[in-house]
Amino acid sequence: MTTPNDLPPAIDQRLTELEIKASYADDLLDVLNMQVARQQEQIGLLLREVGRLGRQGDADAGVQAPLSARDELPPHH
Repeated sequence: MTTPNDLPPAIDQRLTELEIKASYADDLLDVLNMQVARQQEQIGLLLREVGRLGRQGDADAGVQAPLSARDELPPHH
């Protein structure tokens, strides 16, 4: 069986570089996972807010505003 000390220097160097890259990739994956989780929370909050605004708009639709300034003029006799 080969131990790390028995590896040729070029292979040992490449293995070390790959281990470093794998470590950076793991760290990046953790950061990206946290970012996705935060964004998912923000999306949930925004969806609830849009739903609330939609319900508020539906409730306000019962009191309908005039469509134009002409609609506000009293009829002429």
